[in-house]
Amino acid sequence: MRRSARTTQSEDSIVQENKLNVVIPPAPYQFSQLFIGGQWRSGQSSVLQNHNPFNGDLLAEFAQASTRDVDDAFAAAITGQAMWANALPSERTAVLRRAVDIMDLRQAEIVDWLIRESGSVRLKAQFEWAAVRAMFLEAMALPSLQAGKILSGDIPDKEHRIYRKPVGVVTVISPWNWPMHLSTRAVAPALALGNAVVLKPAAETPVTGGLLLARIFEEAGLPAGVLSVLFGDNQEIGDYLVLHPASRVISFTGSSGVGKRIGSLAVTGTTLKHVGLEMGGNNPLIVLDDADLDQAVRAAVVGRFLHQGQICVSTNRIIVDKQLYPRFVDQFVERVSTLKYGDPMDPQTIIGPLIGQKHLDRLQGVIEAAIADGARRRLGAKAEGLVLPPQVFDQVSSTARLGRDEIFGPVAPIIMARNETDALALANDTEFGLSSAVFTEDTARGLRFAQKIEAGMTHINDMTAVDLANMPFGGTKNSGSGRFGAEGVIEQFTTEHWISVQTSPRQYPF
Repeated sequence: MRRSARTTQSEDSIVQENKLNVVIPPAPYQFSQLFIGGQWRSGQSSVLQNHNPFNGDLLAEFAQASTRDVDDAFAAAITGQAMWANALPSERTAVLRRAVDIMDLRQAEIVDWLIRESGSVRLKAQFEWAAVRAMFLEAMALPSLQAGKILSGDIPDKEHRIYRKPVGVVTVISPWNWPMHLSTRAVAPALALGNAVVLKPAAETPVTGGLLLARIFEEAGLPAGVLSVLFGDNQEIGDYLVLHPASRVISFTGSSGVGKRIGSLAVTGTTLKHVGLEMGGNNPLIVLDDADLDQAVRAAVVGRFLHQGQICVSTNRIIVDKQLYPRFVDQFVERVSTLKYGDPMDPQTIIGPLIGQKHLDRLQGVIEAAIADGARRRLGAKAEGLVLPPQVFDQVSSTARLGRDEIFGPVAPIIMARNETDALALANDTEFGLSSAVFTEDTARGLRFAQKIEAGMTHINDMTAVDLANMPFGGTKNSGSGRFGAEGVIEQFTTEHWISVQTSPRQYPF
């Protein structure tokens, strides 16, 4: 693979920094088109307006993708991937290294986009920027970890070589809540391992979910066609994208309903596909009777209200032993009452706007249903625009809607458990199994408890919302299948090819 002779904008800035000891920031990115086959161009379908959820400002306007645009993206991916797969590991690593440099140069710009487009408060946007950067760094090592092996077998004088190769073209479908993070965790490793990617971000976050990554990788020197970013009306391109024969692997993050449909399409279409699904969660945080109460309260507050609770691994249910329940509720309410809500640009704001009116309407229905079901609202106020102040309920029954459904918003139900056995039963009484947490002063007790929780991840004395680039992230039951991070991405985005070598003539039975 040969790089373009031109010097990228990011490299220009680095050169000037070295010469003058000052950083000259690059010109801000502008977005008005899709990125298909290495070209910025308008789609051939309906217009999408992209608005700031806090103040309603128009951020950008796009002509969305049609099925013909989808075809063009996959055609370019097939061509680009053939060359990209043959690039040396050091060449793929170099692209990712330059992407990290660009992330550093454009940190303030990226954080600003996350705040304006996804409603992130500044603290969360900074977390997300750091998480994306960490994923790039982790992906840099993947090209050299793409290892095959030689196995022995029961046929004389035969060598069995297992080659690990890229799967080819990967389709990535990502959500709006942590848009850049949840796109990058699939896109970066898939590219690092020699695949091409067609990325469809959510309509609510086309820039932070995809177009920012397109600009970054374009500047970093990724060959044309290896990454395309498009979005459009799901009724027009949704199934078409999933069923497209050019792609062998689909990586999806989003709701359980959509994930189940994608999984069904992947096995019933004309081309059988491997699917990685990370879907909903009903994540419990359990406080046992010997827990550090202050630490448990702190973790529960952050785990529930980070990004307005719009996180798949958010603490959805707080289950507290009856010995600590009254004190826990009082301390939790007191701490939550101090959280500032409102303008996400204000560095002091903890709770910003919800992603849209439809989401707010749904949450207002959740609150009304909780009151109707007998829960007691200890804290809460009316929405201001799309900003819903934090809501806290105690006396919540595990059989009520608030105690069993995924909330995905700044509403905290606190459920009382009779004892440790009851707490475990409550934790596992759900169709989901993504993340979980348990608080106890006895680490051995916590480990025994954690091993009985039906979840893909359990954190002892920490919140449920933990995600590290090198750890296996994923769930069980209706929370999905497959893992991001660690060895999981190598399994997901590569395939094994068994090639045997017979070193002397084999004796056949006839």
